[in-house]
Amino acid sequence: MALLRGLTVLNRVSPNKCFTPARMFGNGTNTLYQSGPQARFFPPSESVMLLPGTYKNKVAFITGGGTGLGKAMTTTLSSLGAECVIASRNLDVLKKTAHEISQQTGNKVHAVQCNVRDPASVEAAVNQLVNDVGLPDVVINNAAGNFISPSEKLSPNAWRTITDIVLNGTAYVTLDIGKRLIKAEKGATFLAITTIYAESGSGFVVPSAAAKAGVETLCTSLAAEWGRYGMRFNIIQPGPIKTKGAFSRLDPTGTFEKLMLETIAVGRLGTPAEIANLAAYLCSDYASWVSGAIIRMDGGEYVSLAGEFNGLKKVTQEQWAIMEAMIRNTKGS
Repeated sequence: MALLRGLTVLNRVSPNKCFTPARMFGNGTNTLYQSGPQARFFPPSESVMLLPGTYKNKVAFITGGGTGLGKAMTTTLSSLGAECVIASRNLDVLKKTAHEISQQTGNKVHAVQCNVRDPASVEAAVNQLVNDVGLPDVVINNAAGNFISPSEKLSPNAWRTITDIVLNGTAYVTLDIGKRLIKAEKGATFLAITTIYAESGSGFVVPSAAAKAGVETLCTSLAAEWGRYGMRFNIIQPGPIKTKGAFSRLDPTGTFEKLMLETIAVGRLGTPAEIANLAAYLCSDYASWVSGAIIRMDGGEYVSLAGEFNGLKKVTQEQWAIMEAMIRNTKGS
């Protein structure tokens, strides 16, 4: 209450200094919508982190591999020597992406049509994977679906669509491939791409939040159970990364991108290449002692949102001096 009183007094006694609470906390000025000045300290690195040949003679299977993060991870793994198989429903997009990456890296990329919501389609896709290149060394569950909506407007079909893609799709792929790996006595590494709100929950994306939380529990459970079969399971929770597919459904007007920048400690959005480098490390032999890990990569967004008083970073030195004087003059409790 003392802080609120202080802000009110600042607004009243310094009308020409623009010390309004609205401006201090970013609701009344366009300047706060730009990438934060601190972003200059944290430029993204687009180069591949690991050594050339890290994935030589390895097979990687990536769902949702035709676009966005899936395409970025496939490009990185292929550039490191992996023979990649990408899967999604849209075969035309997959073939175009496979050709593009193959031309770029010089390594073969295969396109396999798969609707992860359908167990029969998953089985057929894995059959094709095995017939073409053999059982995979790396499995990345990246296929996802999401949209914003007030929860009271969600239909059963809307709920089912998202949970079928995100949770059931991940389970179908993981269980199908996992059972074959166990039978063949072959180890592998599994990686799931979730989100920071899988941990906290979030309004307006409730089916996604629930499904992603389920994916994390699936992976940590299997990390404990299937380690004895030579399998590792890890999770990346990306923060805001601007990809066409995600932002067209989650931020169609572009308004929330500006608001997001205010909540990211490093002052910028992430890039697909940054996630791809982390994914490549976690799925590599360099990370053979990493299993059951949930790694948040969000530029500090989660901790910025979690701290009750983190909004005070917008208070100026002059404002602090006024408030500190007020606090010192406060009597009693």
